[in-house]
Amino acid sequence: MSDEPIKLPEGFAPVTAGGVRDHRCEHDGCGNWGGWGFGKPKHMSHWFCFEHRADGERFL
Repeated sequence: MSDEPIKLPEGFAPVTAGGVRDHRCEHDGCGNWGGWGFGKPKHMSHWFCFEHRADGERFL
């Protein structure tokens, strides 16, 4: 491995702590991590856990 830092493509910025989002499942009564995001381009995303990911299909 090299000690040189990784060079990102032009226009890309590294993710900082301020850019990390805590997505929680939007299913009523569930508070699990929402690892599956659903949404149309340029619209807000909706997040669901593995168990409730099928609920996100309506946002596609």
